[in-house]
Amino acid sequence: MRAPLNRQVAVTGIGVVTPGGVGVVDFWSSLFRDMPPSAVRRVAHDTLNARRVMTHKTAKNSDINVRFAIVAADEALRDAGLLDVGAQPDDASDVSMLADFVDRDRAAVSIGTGIGGIQTYSMQADVLREKGERFVSPHTVPMVMPNAAAGALSIRFGLRGAALTTATACAAGTDAIAAGARLIAHGTADLVIAGGTDSSLSPVSLAGFANMRALSKSGISRPFDRDRDGLAASEACGILILEPYDAAVARGARIYMTIDGAASTSDAHHITAPAPHGTGAERTMRLALNDAGIAPEEIVHVNAHGTSTGLNDAAEGEALQRVFGTTRPVVTSIKGVTGHSFGAAGAVEAVAVALGFEKAMVPPTIGLVNQDETIDIDIATTPRPLPRGPVMSNSFGFGGHNGSIIFGPPPITVAY
Repeated sequence: MRAPLNRQVAVTGIGVVTPGGVGVVDFWSSLFRDMPPSAVRRVAHDTLNARRVMTHKTAKNSDINVRFAIVAADEALRDAGLLDVGAQPDDASDVSMLADFVDRDRAAVSIGTGIGGIQTYSMQADVLREKGERFVSPHTVPMVMPNAAAGALSIRFGLRGAALTTATACAAGTDAIAAGARLIAHGTADLVIAGGTDSSLSPVSLAGFANMRALSKSGISRPFDRDRDGLAASEACGILILEPYDAAVARGARIYMTIDGAASTSDAHHITAPAPHGTGAERTMRLALNDAGIAPEEIVHVNAHGTSTGLNDAAEGEALQRVFGTTRPVVTSIKGVTGHSFGAAGAVEAVAVALGFEKAMVPPTIGLVNQDETIDIDIATTPRPLPRGPVMSNSFGFGGHNGSIIFGPPPITVAY
């Protein structure tokens, strides 16, 4: 294999679908207000407006996680100036018109997901049980398969490069962004749609989470709070558009941030519980810092995994204390608002980091009232100014999967 080019990676577009808001404007504003108590947080589908970006036939034959991905990717590509602003789907084709300068053979997709189309699987299982096998949709398998979102985006936007799927549970969105960034850095692709999408809120999966005592009984997500009692399950999608930095600058694109380093590891400990004392999380953070070529004290902010569960928040807190020591960068978790969207979480949080750079602001950790005394880190409970510097974002998932990524600030623009 040839040596990689090590090109710098720029983020030039963002798109998002969350229970708090569809689109980056509503999403950002949602991060500063309390959510009504609910252990299950769903996207208001009347706000999704999927028909604007796909035909009725495509929407009908796609699981909701795929529809989320198409909506968010359409927003991100338009934001990056890479999509014909007048492009609309019609009954003959769903393919959008990309800008003429995009080489579709070198345009790729990298999407993470937790459980793929489990909502479709659950619905079709009900059809099979109640009506018989003759009534099961012939589209079931392509709707359920985990790679459906990556394939749909490739088809929808005519991208003929790699279409990758990452299924590392709650680390999937972060890992997929890292994988997409490597395609750019190594010279394999010149454009990547990267992120994560998940809608795992089927009756079966929710019952499973409830019976393992992971869901909050109070319905309040309280990251790092002494009274945290479990996560709020949610659905979401976050998408980033990745390009080589020099190419983005040359075409005059807005650069939200750069991707400077990333790492993925496994705890090799337990299928659901984190490694004791967060040793796996610590190692992942240190490897990401090493990949970025920076020291811990250079990090100005950490977007934490912060799920509001007892073991995970404690383990992440310990790991952060050891990695950063007395440096104490400001930490936040947005899951008090978004809930835990599993395979989409890291990608949604990457969108929050991009907007944080743009606004020079760290959103608060909604739901945190009484910080756990054993977690000695600086957690934002009110909006904080974001100093210029690199930001770390962490994701940790079932299976012992750990992902950490380092985002760099956008270039300073000088007005003449």
